[in-house]
Order: sequence, then C-alpha cells, then structure tokens
Amino acid sequence: MKNQITLTFPDNSTRVYTSGTTLLEVAESIGTRLAKDAVAAKINGKLTDLTESINTDADINIVTGDTSEGHEVLLHSTAHLMAQAVKELFPNARVTIGPAIENRFYYDFDVENPFTDEDLVTIEEKMRELAQNNYPVKRKVFSKDDAIDLFESMDETYKVEIIQEIPPEETLSAYQQDSFIDLCRGPHVSSTGRIKYFKILNSSGAYWRGDENNKMLQRIYGTVFNTKKELKEYLQMLEEAKKRDHRKLGKELGLFAFDDEIGPGLPLWLPKGTIIIEELEKLAKETERKAGYQRVRTPHLTKGSLYEKSGHLKHYKESMYPAMDVDGIDYYVKPMNCPHHHKIYASVPRSYRDLPLRLAEYGTCYRYEKSGELFGLMRVRSMQMNDAHIYCTKEQFKEEFLSVFQMYLTYFKIFGIDKYEMELCLHSSEGLGKKYVNEPELWIQTEQDVRKALDEGGINYTEKSGEAAFYGPKIDVQVWSTVGRKFTLATNQVDFAIPSLFGLNYMNERGEEATPLCIHRAPLGTHERFIGFLIEHYNADFPLWLAPVQVAILTVSEKVENYAKSVQSNLQNVDIRVDLDDRPDKIGAKIRRAELSKINIMLIIGEQEAKKNTVSVRRRFEGDIGSMNVDNLTSKLVKEINQRRNTYRKEG
Repeated sequence: MKNQITLTFPDNSTRVYTSGTTLLEVAESIGTRLAKDAVAAKINGKLTDLTESINTDADINIVTGDTSEGHEVLLHSTAHLMAQAVKELFPNARVTIGPAIENRFYYDFDVENPFTDEDLVTIEEKMRELAQNNYPVKRKVFSKDDAIDLFESMDETYKVEIIQEIPPEETLSAYQQDSFIDLCRGPHVSSTGRIKYFKILNSSGAYWRGDENNKMLQRIYGTVFNTKKELKEYLQMLEEAKKRDHRKLGKELGLFAFDDEIGPGLPLWLPKGTIIIEELEKLAKETERKAGYQRVRTPHLTKGSLYEKSGHLKHYKESMYPAMDVDGIDYYVKPMNCPHHHKIYASVPRSYRDLPLRLAEYGTCYRYEKSGELFGLMRVRSMQMNDAHIYCTKEQFKEEFLSVFQMYLTYFKIFGIDKYEMELCLHSSEGLGKKYVNEPELWIQTEQDVRKALDEGGINYTEKSGEAAFYGPKIDVQVWSTVGRKFTLATNQVDFAIPSLFGLNYMNERGEEATPLCIHRAPLGTHERFIGFLIEHYNADFPLWLAPVQVAILTVSEKVENYAKSVQSNLQNVDIRVDLDDRPDKIGAKIRRAELSKINIMLIIGEQEAKKNTVSVRRRFEGDIGSMNVDNLTSKLVKEINQRRNTYRKEG
C-alpha cells in the first residue's frame, strides 16, 4: 500500500491522500469549482505551483485567482504568455524581464522597431490563441551553469547577463509552455488555458535596467483579472483616470509647467498652482503647531562630509546629484532634510525635559531620478517635502509614533480619502552591511517595537520584507483616489542608527548621557506628488478652501461693472480668491468659461442684483441656488473655507 499523508486545511478540517498527490488533484477532490478557480497553493504557508506533489503531512491552502496572492500569480503567468506571443510573432526579439506591478504587468523586449498599435492588437490576438491551446506550464530547475548554457543557445543575452549576477550556489527555476521558456521564481498557473480575462494596455520605451546609458527597449504593459467583470471595471477605471490625468489637467488649468531649458523633472509652479501649495503649507503649519512642532529652515547646499557621516553617500548616492567642487571641497544639493535637522538638534545641549523635540520644515530637496522614471509631478527631481523629525526617548516612542498616524487620519478626513493602507517595510538579513545598517539586533528590536505600537494603536497593516530605509523600518502609506488608483503618499520612519552616528544625546533623569530615537515623518509627502494625487482624486474640482479661484463674478452688462468691482473688493478683503469676468460676452459664454475652469462658485450680476445689493449664486454640480445678500454670502463662504469642508462632488 502506498504511503498515506494527512492534509490540514484552513478550517482545520483534515483529509487523507496518497503520497505524491499533486495540489491540483487535492483541489479537484474538494470540488470542481475550486479546481477551476485555483491558480496556486500554499504548503505550510509557502506559495507553490498546483503541479507540486505532496509527500508528507502538511497544512494546505488552495489559492484562487480572486485573492491578492492569486492575482499576482495570474499577472506573472500572463506576462510569460505575452512574452511567448511576442517571440512567436517577432522571432528576433530578445526578452528581458517581466514583473507584476499594481494590477498590471509589463515585459521589456529588445526589438528592431518600436511596437505599433497594430502590433499590440496582433500580440493580444496571439495570446488568446496560445491560451486557448491550453499548454501545460511546467517548472524546471537548473544549476547556474546549465541556465547560462540554455539561454546562450537561445541567444537571450539579457537573460545570460541576469544569471551571471546570481550567486553560483543558488538554484534557478524556469517555466516552460510549449517551446517558450523563461526564468522565474514562480509560482505560475498550471496551464495557459487558466488565463482568460486579460488586456494589452500600451507600450513605451524603457532603458535596460532603468539606466539611460543602456539600450532603449520596448516595454509592453498589460493586465489580467480573475473574472470578466473585474477586468471590465479596471478598464473603466483606467479610462476615467486618463480623463483625470494630472499632467493634462495641470496644463489646461494653468497649475504648473515643465520647460526643456529648465530641465526635466523640475516643475515650474504657476500662480494658480502656487496657491494650492500655500494652502497646503498653511494647513500643515496649523496642524503641526497644535501638535507641538517647531519650524526650522536649512540650506539647499551642503558639504559632502555631512552625507558621509549620515550614510547617504554609501546607501543613497545613486539618487543624489553629482558633487560640485567649491574651494576644493565636494558640495551636494540636498536630497533630504534629515542630516540638517540632526545638526539643529546637536546645536545646543539637550535634556530629557526638551524631549520630545519636533522639528518641521518645508524643505526643497533634489534627487536624481533617471529620465525614464520621470512622470509628471509623481516622479520629479525637485520636490518640496512636508518633512519633520521627532527626537524622543524610548519611553516616548509609542505615543509619538501613533500621534503621527492620528495626523494622517486628520488629513484623510479633510481630503476625503476613504481608502488607505499602511505597509510596514522591514529589512532583509541578506542586505545587512549593504542595503542596510549592519546592526542585526537593533533591527529586530526596533521592528518589534514598531509592530507593538501598531498593534496597540489598533492600526491595520501589512508587512513587506526588504523595503525598509537603510537606517530603520518604515511605514509607507498607500492611498486610493476616488477612481481607485493607488498612490504611495507618505512615510513614517523609525531611525535607530543615525542619532548615534551624529553623536546626538540628551541628559536623562539620572544625569547620564543617552541617545534619542528619531522618527522621520512626512504625512503629506511632497507637494509635487500630493498635488498630482489631488488633481486626479478631485478631477481638479478642488474643495472651495483649496481652489485657486474660489469665486468668479460674471457681469451681464457693462452697466453693472462698478457694482461687480465693489463685490469683488468685499470678497477680497476677507481673503476670498475672486476673478471678475467683465468681458463683453454673453452670460452663457461666461458661465461655460467658468465651468471649464472648474470654478466652484459663480456670482452672476445684472441690473436687478445691483439695485438690490444681491448676487445670483450658481454652484458647480448644483446649478442655480438663488439670489443672496452679499454680506450673508460672504459670511457663509468664509465659514466654509475656514472649516476646510470637503465640498468636492462627483460630476453626475
């Protein structure tokens, strides 16, 4: 009799199987629907292929395509399907990498000519053919040398380059479907027929490994979902996102601009965009003042020795602009404010009575983002950061750490952000001394302290290994816009390493020197990224308090110009931002112009309004709301603005 094994399922039920049973067979034994929906499985918590055999007792979880892990398996698998289609249609194409990203995948190819729209249609058609052929997907394991031999024989030079950088002791895996084979850790679906609801989205140029010194490749983006309904909803979201593209709306509304003579990734803030920046700063300064922050300012230029001390030159140099020689000394434009704030802390002796010390700054920083990674306001080279550093004792850490999250929640309410997620980014042990400060015990202790604070604060979070800052764990704050697009908005970082490098200390209650902890936080991130997010989140229909132009006064005829100007003056005297449209156009044209400019409040003034000291009020998305006394209207608007009400309304 063959050996019997016992498998335990998530509901703690058990079943007995013959040793060597595959995970797909396990799924089939439970039900045909589960087998149909399954894309992978977990053996004792480890994600693996459905074709994997089980030979010992184990905890089993069948993973379906409607889960986050299952969706990623579908994305990886469909990327390979696309690469197979490209290779069959363009035999001379060389494949590079094809990762899964948020709800999408992409694959970079070295081809003679850029892909056309017609090419993309043909590739998608070929993918459907390959999926319908239902090729089995088989995992193969290679030594490093064998993998090099295989891909050299296929003239896949990029794959060979990748393999050569892998440690020789590491076992490599690849997945094969029909004649196509590609490196991948997996897992993948068991056959191409499992991939049904996909769409090729677009193509673009991309440098090999993101380095503009390397060859330009052609990148194809695509997406896949578990159901036709999910795919349809995602494509609809993308269409809406196109309409809301911050680059398009920012140009149309005169918020910001880029200029080749200034340089890529260096935005010029126009008057209307600058108003948004100033309103955000005002909000942050008010919020931080109430929370006990003190404001500081630091220079844009600093000696390189400061970044040697902080570790940024070791861990962050690729993202810094090259040094400039000043009197024989290397200076750098600052990529972050942290070292400067540490110096402010160290400028005077500190006592435990001074802590927590909260230093805040809207500092402009400069980072060398590669040209292929620049994207509107989302990825820039010059950025204004809502930055602060909290220096505290270990006993004060939890309260200070959680107070930052309360600040996040305050902002989320103001801006109407309903969906968000906290990602706890941890170090990886193999990165110690390279990517991370080599203090393994402090890493473990600090990560435990952060987890404890999050748990005690009742904050939901997920964990990501290998994504920490080089000096400590961090929380990345993910938010979703009203159309479902995900953005990395802000960060909250715990620094256990840098204070000691800078010799930061304070006298504790016992008269002994002690080293503070440092919390790096930026609840609004950078102005650039946050405003880019808000433009798309609101579709540039900003709440009244944030709108560059809050009120438009529209005259019916030149006879009321003097009265219109007096209304304008009254509103401006209470800091309401007003445009007066007294051009000799018909009132309908003026209303359309104000609508296109996405102005929240329109005040229409004719001879009757002038006689009665009133205005006819029209509000975006609401239409005409009647005649109002100017003083009463002013009081109402001032109250709404001061309360920072989220007056945004979705069109329709």
